[in-house]
Amino acid sequence: MLCFLRGMAFVPFLLVTWSSAAFIISYVVAVLSGHVNPFLPYISDTGTTPPESGIFGFMINFSAFLGAATMYTRYKIVEKQNETCYFGTPVFNLVSLVLGLVGCIGMGIVANFQELAVPVVHDGGALLAFVCGVVYTLLQSIISYKSCPQWNSLTTCHVRMAISAVSCAAVVPMIACASLISITKLEWNPKEKDYVYHVVSAICEWTVAFGFIFYFLTFIQDFQSVTLRISTEINDDF
Repeated sequence: MLCFLRGMAFVPFLLVTWSSAAFIISYVVAVLSGHVNPFLPYISDTGTTPPESGIFGFMINFSAFLGAATMYTRYKIVEKQNETCYFGTPVFNLVSLVLGLVGCIGMGIVANFQELAVPVVHDGGALLAFVCGVVYTLLQSIISYKSCPQWNSLTTCHVRMAISAVSCAAVVPMIACASLISITKLEWNPKEKDYVYHVVSAICEWTVAFGFIFYFLTFIQDFQSVTLRISTEINDDF
């Protein structure tokens, strides 16, 4: 049986494939429509102008939902593992869940408020999504090390920490360079004074975004042993 069909593994698998498709489809449509330069646009640039804005908004909204579902399931997995074999305080796991959900809210804001229409709101949502997302991956990496080797292999822990470290290293220059750009625009000329800042921040943005995707890919094995059960009870009081 395919690994992503076992247990709840389809949830992170769907998150990874759907989010990747969201970025790629929006980029292709935006480039083919002539709305952005093919060389390193911001992710948000590829979802600003119709028709790609509708595609981007719809797909990122669903990605935010899948992200929240994945994070909550991961929270319950760690909680159960910790009850079975104690390896750390539950608060650590709860904090990472809260930060992850805040990041998903940020994704929803990014999807629904285009950067040229309401740039302050859009940028605020992006900041929430990236910063909270990076901290979430870092906390989950630490939890993975604490639960090793009982629940995770050392290789998985190293991979998660490596992705977290790259994302942490990329998010700082991303924010710093983006804050130095004096104007929000879609078309860039290499001769413009802020062009270097744009290129650096765009590279870092794509790095962090796909860092998240590869990170959630490592959850698939953990989710294979998880089963979701829904029970219905009817009270006799009515």
